[in-house]
Amino acid sequence: MCLAIPGKIESITGGDDPLSKKGKVNFGGVIKEVSMAFVPEAQVGQYVIVHVGFAISIVQEEEAMKVFEYLEEMGELEEPETS
Repeated sequence: MCLAIPGKIESITGGDDPLSKKGKVNFGGVIKEVSMAFVPEAQVGQYVIVHVGFAISIVQEEEAMKVFEYLEEMGELEEPETS
């Protein structure tokens, strides 16, 4: 099963062109590069939901922490597949 999971944006590169924006996103210590094309307004320090290598929405930190708790309870908290 493929899940969209939250991660914290550590850095953003790619300038003003939304299609070329990339972000380094931290998933509980595992950092992956993801496309920021769908959320060009996202900022460093915010949490985003990531699915198959794309940040698809911005979420509040509290909501991201709830998702991490649920995944841990389900035994599904592993290294995410983001590409």
